[in-house]
Amino acid sequence: MTQEVVEHRRVIIIGSGPAGYTAAVYTARAELEPLVLAGLQFGGQLMLTTDVENYPGYPDGVTGPDMMEMFQKQAERFGTEILMEDATAVDFSKRPFRVSTAERSYTADAVILAMGASAKWLGLDSETRLMNKGVSACATCDGALFRGKPMAVVGGGDTALEEALFLTRFATRVSLIHRRDALRGSKIMQERARSNEKIEFVWNATLDEILGEDYVTGVRTRDVNTGETSDLPVEAVFIAIGHQPNTELVAEAIDLDPVGYIAVEKGTSRTSVEGVFACGDAMDPIYRQAVTAAGTGCMAAIDAERWLASQEA
Repeated sequence: MTQEVVEHRRVIIIGSGPAGYTAAVYTARAELEPLVLAGLQFGGQLMLTTDVENYPGYPDGVTGPDMMEMFQKQAERFGTEILMEDATAVDFSKRPFRVSTAERSYTADAVILAMGASAKWLGLDSETRLMNKGVSACATCDGALFRGKPMAVVGGGDTALEEALFLTRFATRVSLIHRRDALRGSKIMQERARSNEKIEFVWNATLDEILGEDYVTGVRTRDVNTGETSDLPVEAVFIAIGHQPNTELVAEAIDLDPVGYIAVEKGTSRTSVEGVFACGDAMDPIYRQAVTAAGTGCMAAIDAERWLASQEA
């Protein structure tokens, strides 16, 4: 980090999804004048979500980008400064901490990490083209939008099984596409899926193509043993092959769990470095919802505020 330190901040928040913006609202209202390094891909996964119908307070639903714009305006209303720059380096080895972007470098008394996580995708062109037009990575978010339609889930672990079971509430049929002939999920989840008459299994198959021009009309699968392809009519495809926390920036600076999520003290947002707090999907491998991310953003802000106050005592 060779950049000149532009200025010192009480709190720097890295990330700008529901967690980061909520942390900003709370720290700003506590007169800590937070700086949010929102990143070039600001707003998190909700920027890729067309309709949000499960966030309290929006009876008619809201688009993900509109919700994030409102979060941002609320944070700015209380004095948050937001930079659309990516944090590129951190130094938590001594206080004040240092956080840098490509353009500048800051010091901070406390840092809140809210970098989020990214869904893993198959990498198909059709997957990208039909995103939010029947392709999703979140059944809880989007399943109800396809009520009364046949759907497909790709994956074989607990996440895929949970998604498939959830979707049976809305779907006429859920086809679970798995590249092996046995599931990887826990025994209890396997039993639930196998006993649900709406779930059918497409074994030893990979997803070759998602069909449709303006919206999903089906999927093309390929048998891994014979190479034969077959088309399956569905109107929604949920990719459930896991998430990757966006924690590369801090991998050498704080403790992560074996998968890469930020390790926090149970029931708090405190990380392995005193004065550094984490919230949102970067530390939550379980729920990964906008409302839970916002809740942990509140926790991180309160934890940071109380910790800063204890340093002054």
